[in-house]
Amino acid sequence: MYNSSSLTSNEIINNYHNVCDRIKITADSVNRDCNTVCLIVVTKTFEAEVFKPLLDLGHKDFGENKVQEAEHKWLPLLDQYTDTQLHLIGHLQSNKVKKAMELFHSIHTIDSTKRVNEVIKNITNPNNLCKEYFIELNMANEPQKDGLHLEDLQELLNLINKNALPGFDGLMCIPPFDEVPSPYFLLLNKIAQKNNLHKLSMGMSSDFEKAIQLGATHVRVGSEIFGARS
Repeated sequence: MYNSSSLTSNEIINNYHNVCDRIKITADSVNRDCNTVCLIVVTKTFEAEVFKPLLDLGHKDFGENKVQEAEHKWLPLLDQYTDTQLHLIGHLQSNKVKKAMELFHSIHTIDSTKRVNEVIKNITNPNNLCKEYFIELNMANEPQKDGLHLEDLQELLNLINKNALPGFDGLMCIPPFDEVPSPYFLLLNKIAQKNNLHKLSMGMSSDFEKAIQLGATHVRVGSEIFGARS
């Protein structure tokens, strides 16, 4: 049902340590504490046996794209690995908001007033785990991508502030794959500062070091650790 990895467990563990080292080196290069950078290990589509060695190492933050997949894969593990923090990094459908808030500790893909209104509707649910929300911006207005357009950000922030919603303190973006990412990372940081938001979810396997240099607090890394899906 899910993908295996082309790598052995030892290779995956070595890659993980290498990514952690690169995060520290990059953070040091811009006088940042590496502990201010959250490494989200992206486990989407991988079977549990692929990433379980990292759970055994003590890594806590993992990213999934789909609510149903995360529920199926992670519920059997969460009782054993109780400190695990799940991050939703894929598109969130409105009819999945309630379940996502119960399963994920962090949602990186809030991209519309409709989604925010669903959060408002479910915010007092005693089963909620989610304490952290990012607004996903479609920086280049790419039609094939999800994410809020920049011109709609203020309306969404007004709705969040009007309802005094807790945990909405970050922005997320995925730059166009065929462009240099740095200008988009810089712009996201600038927008966050302008709106007094303190968390930036940006940077993936190919560009997480540049994202850290430009202020990322959360980076999302999968293929650099697990290799190609097989």
